[in-house]
Amino acid sequence: MDSKIMKTLFKNKLTIALLLSILLTSCTETYVLQTDTYEEALVIEATITNELKKQEIKLSKTAKLEDDGVAIETGATVSIKDDLGAVYTFKEDNGIYLSENAFQALPDRTYTLDIKTKDGKIYQSSNETVTTANEIEDITAEVVTDRKEGRGVQIRVHSYDPANTSKYYRYEYEETYKIIAPVYRQEKAVPIGPEKIQLQPNDPNKRICYTTKTSNDIILTTTTDLQEDRVNFPLRFISDQNYIISHRYSIFVKQYVQNIASYTFRKTMKEISSSASVLSPKQPGFVNGNIKCISHTDQKAIGFFEVSSASSKRIFFNYADLFPKEELPPYYTDCQEEEYRFCFQGVSIPPCRGTLLIDLIQLNRISFSYNIEDLSYFMVPVECGDCTSFSSNVIPSFWTN
Repeated sequence: MDSKIMKTLFKNKLTIALLLSILLTSCTETYVLQTDTYEEALVIEATITNELKKQEIKLSKTAKLEDDGVAIETGATVSIKDDLGAVYTFKEDNGIYLSENAFQALPDRTYTLDIKTKDGKIYQSSNETVTTANEIEDITAEVVTDRKEGRGVQIRVHSYDPANTSKYYRYEYEETYKIIAPVYRQEKAVPIGPEKIQLQPNDPNKRICYTTKTSNDIILTTTTDLQEDRVNFPLRFISDQNYIISHRYSIFVKQYVQNIASYTFRKTMKEISSSASVLSPKQPGFVNGNIKCISHTDQKAIGFFEVSSASSKRIFFNYADLFPKEELPPYYTDCQEEEYRFCFQGVSIPPCRGTLLIDLIQLNRISFSYNIEDLSYFMVPVECGDCTSFSSNVIPSFWTN
């Protein structure tokens, strides 16, 4: 899954930069935004779960306003130890630290994260135990009409802890959807000379594609204000006009049970990222987690070492299942046909556009729709006839029809 802590920090940085730039546009002189004071901190994203797998930890550094992106912390020594002396070492792999062996957090163990950076700074977390195991019971999708969002599909997560000990939840999801190019043709227009086009067989693998996207927000909920620990959480709303549900859609949901400290930390991070104004009384400040630099007390760390019970579930649905006999939502892009008169000189109505047609085909900007006696070609944006121009035609391993 995608990182949430670093995305939140970077999102907040961009929000501040944007708001300040708007304020500064009223000045007569251009001012380049730069960080006046900058305090470097290690950003740590570390969640281990009760799943038997290679666990993952991400390390990076805070960024200045003028920086482009974030810097990955490389060359660190990372390990997790439990209260019985077992040590789980991590190995760096493309900017991510993966445990060398698969392991799982057990309910009768206490775990501590240790990090030593390449410049000798040592960071250590508090001792953490795994939270209550609580499985996702169901994921549902139903048609609703929302006062703000309008009509669409509401996806909900359901779970229940009869012991009433879970209470704090975090969610991530990965959605995959099928795309069918609406103006795919069995023939395509191919330039075979400076002023000649030929219709040739088209690749059938360009008609159907699959796109996968992950959630990019911190998604939290709690049942502390309920009489029982029962989750009925509206995770994702998709408008009935959103093309991603036009054919077949799947969502894979992961639920993490948190402790109150982890929940509070991430809730604070979420509030910072959604702050309405940089001049708001609620200023970001420094967000304390459960990780400290024990070798250099003046050094700060942003992040939380979380030991969570996790569960996951996937569902599929078709547009026709929820909206029977209804027209499909508008496609990814406007597929209006445009005429290209296939001539190169002289006066013509419509005007000659042969050279432009060949250029746009070679640039993969347009796709063939139909032609009239080789005098005019009617074309659409390439996305309308070739979904591989913006998606992938590889069928996901988990996909079922």
